[in-house]
Order: sequence, then C-alpha cells, then structure tokens
Amino acid sequence: MTSEILSQSAATADLATLRHQLLDLFCELAYREGDFVLSSGKKSTYYINGKQVTLHPQGAVATGRLLFSLLPADTQAVAGLTLGADPIVSAVSVISVYENRPIPALIVRKEAKDHGTMAYIEGNRLPAESKVVVLEDVVTTGQSAMKAVQRLRDAGYQVEEVISLVDRQEGGAEFYASVGLKFQAVFTIAEIQQWFRKSQPA
Repeated sequence: MTSEILSQSAATADLATLRHQLLDLFCELAYREGDFVLSSGKKSTYYINGKQVTLHPQGAVATGRLLFSLLPADTQAVAGLTLGADPIVSAVSVISVYENRPIPALIVRKEAKDHGTMAYIEGNRLPAESKVVVLEDVVTTGQSAMKAVQRLRDAGYQVEEVISLVDRQEGGAEFYASVGLKFQAVFTIAEIQQWFRKSQPA
C-alpha cells in the first residue's frame, strides 16, 4: 500500500521520489470518478478531496516537504483560507523548523470572528510588509485563495505568489496571471488522472 511506503520514507525520501509517492496517495485516497456536483453548483465527472491527503499523517509530511521546497527564499510566512489550507500551512511550518528555516503559519478566516479581537487572520502578528505565500490544496477558478490574498494584503502583508497542491486547470492559473500573481502547482489534474488510470486493474 502507498501509505505503508510513505510511512517508511516520507521524512527522508528525496523530493522526486516523495512527489511520486504523494501522487500515489492522491490517487489512493483523494481522487474519485463519477457524477458529482461541486460547491459552485457545477457538475463534474470527477472529485478530488485534498484533505484526505493533507490530514493523512504521512501525506502531511510529504505535503509539507514538497511545498516548503517551492517557497521563495525570502518567504516570511505561509497562509491560506480555512479550511482546506489549514493542514497545509501547519505542515509546511513544522517542516520549516526541521529545515532550520522557521516559517510561521497564518490561517485566514472566511468571516471575521464575532467575538474577542474580531480578527480575520489567526496566527502571530508579523511586521508590516512581511512576505507571505498563500497555499491551497486544490485550485479551480482561483477565487478562494484570492480571498486570502486580499485579506493578507489588507492586513499590510506582501503577497505575490500562490502555490497549490493540485491545479484543476479550470482557469485558476490564468486568473492569477491576470492579477499579477505568480502561481505554481505540485500536480495538474491531468497528471493525477493519468496516474490514476495507470493504477487501475486492467
């Protein structure tokens, strides 16, 4: 089983091997084909639930290591919109300690707290103009992560890049380019689908 392989090597495998193992884990746990209705109301012939991977213990380690490796050298924090990004930013922050380059994690609420500080952003307050990279599990149109980008900018942070585990290739990359944001993804949905079909019994 993929999870057994990952449990032996997620913390020590080279990044190329780790990427293939995480792709296996996505196909095993997160990707399904059939008839689905997405949160947008749009119908789809497949569904991918990234939290099945990012909340998996070895999946979290693999996610943290791969995304950490993609961060610009001047990154001062990682952040994302709750709920999908919560385990991702936490994993990257934990991995950063083991890499001797501690990077705080921030979680952006969809709505401000209705009590206490009324905050949109959870996590340690950073100096103004700190460089923050927004992380996402699955990007479709790009609008979800853009909410996080805007909240972070409103709080005084610099945000120039979004990194996702999966790009569904439905306009997200083009949207980010149109608003001047850099974007990269670990996997495209085409790559996951190809890998998934190869793994199916003949």
